[in-house]
Amino acid sequence: MGFRRYYIYYAINNVSSRKGAGVMRIGFLFNHDQIHQVAHSLPIAIALAKSGFPGEILVATTNDRLAAEVRRLAGECLSSRIQHVQLALSSRSGTIARLLGNILPAAKLLAYRDNLDFFRTLDMLVVAEKTSLLLKSRYGLTNLFMVHTRHGAGDRAIGFDEASAGFDHILCSGDKVRRRLISEAQVDPEKISIVGYPKFDMLRHGARTRRAGAERPVILYNPHCSPHLSSWYRHGREVLEHFRHADSHELIFAPHVMLFERPFVVAIDKLSVQRPGTIDDRYLHGGNIQIDLGSRSSTDMSYTMAADMYLGDASSQVYEFLMHPRPCIFLNSHGIAWRGNPNFAHWQAGEVISSPTELDNALDRAGEMHQSYYRAVQEKLFADSFDLDGRPSSERAAEVITALGDRLRPARRPLAVVRAA
Repeated sequence: MGFRRYYIYYAINNVSSRKGAGVMRIGFLFNHDQIHQVAHSLPIAIALAKSGFPGEILVATTNDRLAAEVRRLAGECLSSRIQHVQLALSSRSGTIARLLGNILPAAKLLAYRDNLDFFRTLDMLVVAEKTSLLLKSRYGLTNLFMVHTRHGAGDRAIGFDEASAGFDHILCSGDKVRRRLISEAQVDPEKISIVGYPKFDMLRHGARTRRAGAERPVILYNPHCSPHLSSWYRHGREVLEHFRHADSHELIFAPHVMLFERPFVVAIDKLSVQRPGTIDDRYLHGGNIQIDLGSRSSTDMSYTMAADMYLGDASSQVYEFLMHPRPCIFLNSHGIAWRGNPNFAHWQAGEVISSPTELDNALDRAGEMHQSYYRAVQEKLFADSFDLDGRPSSERAAEVITALGDRLRPARRPLAVVRAA
């Protein structure tokens, strides 16, 4: 289906549901190349639907990959209480996206401009990322109430930059995130609600699911994609080579799903460009190495639940791993002065090494050091990052959104007119 224009959605299929004025319309937007953000806010839409919310709930996706993941997770809710809208690009924007897509997320940025008719029909928009703020800053939709769910509980500085203050409300996972939003992003405390971590609601159960048939300790190597933070560009292949010869362990190489999504990785928080390259065949066929560059298992916590040990750098997935404390090792490939730096607070959860040449010794002592010291640190980090009170986090978030909606005054909005490509 790609970027085919839909002759739309709402005016054709659901006009009967808007007979009266004052109907609250809440949209959930998924606008990314990969699916990793879906589980951070779609559970809220599902909980909102199940709560009997009296307004309209729309989930908008911008490509087929996202649409498929939404359909998979939402199930029957999508045909009963939630309306699914697939947004598209104009033919001109589609051409631009194809030309620039290997370097820049052009399709993601152009999707806002090309679908303003849809966004104007909403009272509230719930998003997991920040580029959507273009709707306010660039396209003038200042009356659109925007809620940020964030996507992860990590420590990276970009998660607490001044852009966060552009949202009308923020849902966050725990005290750590709230403190930093207030102190670093200057967000009004009244605009922040701690709701826990809706992604955890997608787990069928909270117990570990160790990899079937694994006879040796399983290590998850999970490097980030950003060139100035990731261990992949400088040391990644050495890590793979180490485990190719270390048959005492099994390795799951499941990097951030955006590491190999494009030929080049561009970081905007500290402008840098790197080429991730390719992976040699000898690693693809290693008996004790499993490589996953972006499947669903890389986003649904399958690997963080299955592994016995975590090896990484700056990915927020380490906090998901800490749901069940286990040994961690962090690879400081850039010589970062990390001690006391809140952007690397997660490096307190395990030993920090500077080169793969230190891996053997770090692996040998990881278990003992975890039990004697790091386990207690991990439990403290997890509790500070996630406020879990026994209720599903998505239900807590849905309650906040319902209360926010009650404070808004929904007005009758014209049905969108969508031009054909």
